[in-house]
Amino acid sequence: MDTLVVDTSVFIKWLNQTNELYLENADKILEDVKRGQTELVVPELIKYEIGNVLLKGKQLTPQQAYVSLGTAYSLPVTFVTESEQQAKETYTLANNLGVSYYDASFMSLAKQYNATLVTDNVKHQSKDPEIKVLALKDY
Repeated sequence: MDTLVVDTSVFIKWLNQTNELYLENADKILEDVKRGQTELVVPELIKYEIGNVLLKGKQLTPQQAYVSLGTAYSLPVTFVTESEQQAKETYTLANNLGVSYYDASFMSLAKQYNATLVTDNVKHQSKDPEIKVLALKDY
């Protein structure tokens, strides 16, 4: 079974499709998970990023956001809590690559699980040759 890490740019497409591209590609990931072909893991941090995107980016009403948040918690995803060792790995990646700690958290999780990181924002995530990164449009 393949393991994927998706970042917020992908996850948000399952919650609110307004102004989003590559929706069919994002849906294919979920289909593969439901068929048992793929396991999906994400850092716990994604919950906070999603909340912020819904609030500030999508500017949803509370009722709209509640529906999207409910969907987020019902998806077949494993939310991984960051350990001290993972935090150190994340910090090292962020420091060495000049990316945000947030972006590095997805990268270090992909590294930990020997997973492919799927993103709609390859520019920020493809700076470490040891981490497999796939653009959502190519999934």
